[in-house]
Amino acid sequence: MLSRTSRFIALAVLILAPALLAQVPSASDPPKYALPPQHIIAVFDAEPLPQTLLSPNRQVVALTKARAYPTIAELSQPMLRLAGLRVNPKTNGPHRVSGLPGTGIHSIALKKIADGAQVNVTMPAQARISNVKFSPDGSRLSFTNTKDGGIELWVADTATGQAKVVTGTDRLNATVDDPDTRDNPARRHDPCDWLRDNVTVVCALVPAGRGPAPVDPIVPLGPNVHENDGKPSPAPTYEDLLKTAHDDALFEYYFTSQLAAINTTTATKTAIGRPAILGNVTPSPNGQYVIVTRIKKPFSHLIPMSGFAQSVEIWARGGEVAKTIADVPSREGVSLTGVPSGPRGSQWRPDQPATVVWIEALDGGDLKNKVPFRDKVMSLAAPFSSAPAEVAKTEWRFAGMSFTDAGVALLNESDRASHRTRTWIVDPGAAPRKVWDRKQDAAYDNPGTPVARRDAGAGRGGGGGRANITSDAIIQNGDYIYVAGEGASPEGDRPFLDKLNITTLKTERIFRSSAESLESFVAPLNDEMTRFITRYETQKEAPNFYIRDAGAATKRAVTQFKDPQPPVRDILRQYVTYKRNDGVTLSGTLYLPPGYKQGTKVPVIMWAYPREFGDADSASQVTGSPNSFTSIRGASHLFLLLSGYAIFDNPTMPIIGPGETANDTYVEQLIASAQAAVDKVVDMGVADRDRIGVGGHSYGGFMTANLLAHSRLFRAGFAESGAYNRSLTPWGFQAERRSFWEAPDIYMKMSPFWYANQIKDPILLMHGEVDDNTGTFPIQSERLYAALKGHGATVRYVTLPDEAHGYAARETLLHVLAERLNWFDKYVKNAGARATTDAQQ
Repeated sequence: MLSRTSRFIALAVLILAPALLAQVPSASDPPKYALPPQHIIAVFDAEPLPQTLLSPNRQVVALTKARAYPTIAELSQPMLRLAGLRVNPKTNGPHRVSGLPGTGIHSIALKKIADGAQVNVTMPAQARISNVKFSPDGSRLSFTNTKDGGIELWVADTATGQAKVVTGTDRLNATVDDPDTRDNPARRHDPCDWLRDNVTVVCALVPAGRGPAPVDPIVPLGPNVHENDGKPSPAPTYEDLLKTAHDDALFEYYFTSQLAAINTTTATKTAIGRPAILGNVTPSPNGQYVIVTRIKKPFSHLIPMSGFAQSVEIWARGGEVAKTIADVPSREGVSLTGVPSGPRGSQWRPDQPATVVWIEALDGGDLKNKVPFRDKVMSLAAPFSSAPAEVAKTEWRFAGMSFTDAGVALLNESDRASHRTRTWIVDPGAAPRKVWDRKQDAAYDNPGTPVARRDAGAGRGGGGGRANITSDAIIQNGDYIYVAGEGASPEGDRPFLDKLNITTLKTERIFRSSAESLESFVAPLNDEMTRFITRYETQKEAPNFYIRDAGAATKRAVTQFKDPQPPVRDILRQYVTYKRNDGVTLSGTLYLPPGYKQGTKVPVIMWAYPREFGDADSASQVTGSPNSFTSIRGASHLFLLLSGYAIFDNPTMPIIGPGETANDTYVEQLIASAQAAVDKVVDMGVADRDRIGVGGHSYGGFMTANLLAHSRLFRAGFAESGAYNRSLTPWGFQAERRSFWEAPDIYMKMSPFWYANQIKDPILLMHGEVDDNTGTFPIQSERLYAALKGHGATVRYVTLPDEAHGYAARETLLHVLAERLNWFDKYVKNAGARATTDAQQ
């Protein structure tokens, strides 16, 4: 039964659709943000569900509410693009402070797990909160607040919710705090870390008495020169790099910090060491030492800050250098599949008071070198006066290490050539024992991730490298550890919780989601794992958190979040599988609009993103759940459902090949996957071949242009923030690690720019004007547009002011929705039948 609101939407969509066409400006009109129809705006503006954070003592959950979208005025704040990061010079922090997970928070409530009692945390006026973090014992909660002129640290008592600012007149230096870490959370660098005394935080501050910022000379002092002395230094096409001597001066000015210990009770501060450019800062478990990565000159103009020359040091609380672990040169010259040759990934062992662990390459950091072992793991305990001890060696490249709170290590290694990964149990004084050996792309074989305590107070990174040692101890109870995973299966994801006997290596299942819901393990409520918290959702029920007893069929609600978008519930959804012409199993989710009548043919938009696999079996495995709760946010293509479209979402487009060969047949595999997807929706009676469009973002935009260049399967395409000329990313892209000069034919064949003359169906190109993603410079869309226009194609090119790779501002997102709706209405929904010759092509 459709709700009253949904009945209105269905009627508006299916009967009055011509009156709801989005109005977008033409190229000759003055610039103006457009709006989609009002019924779409109403769903777009629905308040998002609160985000949750469980305290380390498992007694309280923090519920945070944030504004979903910043305004374009906020995105238009001053921005410096320095060393791969984006800084607001007014705040000495990240340029974006809202619109991303964990940012732009305006309220925090603390809810007790035991009885549901709730207190609200005192908020500063006009709060813009980020970096919410519990102290290790859960008694306090810290968060940063961004003001117009700086960033301050607040601390709340979790029992009362009373909060106060503890930084006084000092400002935090949050320049290395990168909130846009959706693809790689390990990049997140908070400006403060808790010590385990639950009173002290170690923070990076703007140095007191810092003078004015360097001023760029009005008259140039001379040319800017870049040179190389004959050393090969391949590098990806990074954005926001340092380019001039003035950039270097700005980088040094804004990124120099004074490390300090702050007593959150008295607000007294004690300086640690002298001001320096600090990449990573990680306090030891006993709070007496700090691992510091100190950035050194000269600064590279080829790679971002993470690859700059650095000194990795252990500082005592007074600031004295207790040990220099390594002087690491710039990563310039490190091979594209390689790692630095010296120590990397320095981190404290979480199970010991002050023992540092790091990795060193035994192959010079280059996979081309044939050696019996690729890496070794080294260890050194306080007071750091003895020789480092070897913990383990890996035959393949080191891929991560975790320690249980009883001192047992889980060591991961991976092999790029075979696409395999192995995990070993390393007991002190015993030979490593292999616990898992699997294809890294095979979702069905994924054993899950060990459950850790999450009470380390975090840390600002781990000293660089391709994989790190984790800072949280794995829970060990006797001979058992616990692993939780997504539980991919042919029927969809069924998340699970297992216990693993690390002596016998046998597993026992504690919990598995039912086939009718999507319920994931969140956190334990005791070390025995007899009680734990889960996140439960269905297609109709909003995600909420529950307490479960192991083995029991019942559960108790912790939260009672309501559906924020009721009209979305009337969207029909089904998970479908089908075959490619080479036998590879493909899958995707078909969404049907509100009010859809079975057997009716409607316009269909396919939105996809190709992915590389080492073998067909892994590529054929199903991921995702048919039971997930649909929430439509931002510039989601799913908003088209509210205008009468069906969406074939993420129809898999696997590019398969062993080693480095997958892209050798990229175009052929892409077309075969798209053909199979088109055939599927046509055979289901949902679509006719004359009204199917295609779109995608980033690598999906690249895919879209290639599909239009090499087929006539689609009536129109919508390509966002893609890279279309691979000669502009000559040192590799996505999973491709051969250079342009090693595989020029592959680069050419994969570049739709080279085939612009073959694009005969309408395509809309969209790009953020300050794209920050590696390889997707705005010039990629600009040049493809010029090529298409030169060949007389039907093309529209839209650039989005102040937007990066992921679009953020409310005005921008609504404009994107309007553009997409207008484009597909014109060239797909209301398109006539193709000419016979076009259909045959």
